[in-house]
Amino acid sequence: MKSKWMIPGIIIAILVVLGMAIGGTYNSLVTNREKVTAAASDLQSQYQRRTDLVQQAIGVVKGSSNFEQETLTKVVEARAKATSTTIDIANASPEQIAQYQAAQSEMSSAFSRLLVTVEQYPDIKSTQAYQDMLTQVEGTENRVAVARKDYNDVARPYNTQIQRFPTNIVAALFGFEKSNYFEAEKGVEKAPVIDFGN
Repeated sequence: MKSKWMIPGIIIAILVVLGMAIGGTYNSLVTNREKVTAAASDLQSQYQRRTDLVQQAIGVVKGSSNFEQETLTKVVEARAKATSTTIDIANASPEQIAQYQAAQSEMSSAFSRLLVTVEQYPDIKSTQAYQDMLTQVEGTENRVAVARKDYNDVARPYNTQIQRFPTNIVAALFGFEKSNYFEAEKGVEKAPVIDFGN
């Protein structure tokens, strides 16, 4: 004779197992989303470091009274545009990321032109401040590239996870959304060679 508690007990056991599975999936999604958010924050920090470095370069170059003001003005304008274009990388649309990257790319391009132009001014390029800045430029560009790669490396498994069955059901229930990737900047495969020789 079956107990009158057997059927409700089975239902409760199934609900507990289902709840634990959903909870485990939810926690995994939260963990991976936080990794994406942290990587996005690191990337924005590196972009901010680059922006600060550009400001430092402007200060070094402004000291020379005969420096080409047009070049300097373009760098100042590009920096202003880059700092005014802000996004939440982890939750940005592809269009927002493209706009953000374009502003960063424009600033990098203007900054590169500034560095090339400075080569024509021995009084600037011979200063210790300028030499220190060049060292920081190289390190910062490497950090930006690594941070972009790190972001994409954590966004990819998260995006895969929220699309796979049955995790996609939990992701949809709790509003987990796909993160977008940072694409390589156009022309990066043919990076210009700048000679910073003394």
